Amino acid sequence: MPYDQKLANRVRAVFQSDSNYTEQEMFGCTCFMIGRNIAVAVSGNGLMVRPGPINFPSAITLPHTRLMDFTGSPTKGFVYVDSEGLITDTALTVWVERGAAYARSLPAK
Repeated sequence: MPYDQKLANRVRAVFQSDSNYTEQEMFGCTCFMIGRNIAVAVSGNGLMVRPGPINFPSAITLPHTRLMDFTGSPTKGFVYVDSEGLITDTALTVWVERGAAYARSLPAK
C-alpha cells in the first residue's frame, strides 16, 4: 500500500531536532525509529504508533484509532491513527511523541 508522502514529511519535521532518529522503508511504509526500535510508521494515509504495553489500552480508545490490522491478524502493540486524527500539527506531534517515548525506553538494537 502506498503511503502519504506529505504525512511522512510532517513526521520528519517533528523528528528534525532528534539526532537519534532514523528512517527505514519496510512493509510498504516508512518507519521512523529511535535506537532501531520503531516509534511510528506512515502507512497509507495514517500513522502506525507503538505506544508501549502500558499506554496501549488507553491509546486504542482515543478518537480515530483502531487496531493495526492489515493482514487479518492485529499487529501486537501498535495502534493505527486514521488521517482524521492527524489533521493538526499538534495532534500529529502528540502521536509521534507517544511512539518516540516508548522507543526511547527500549534498549538500542
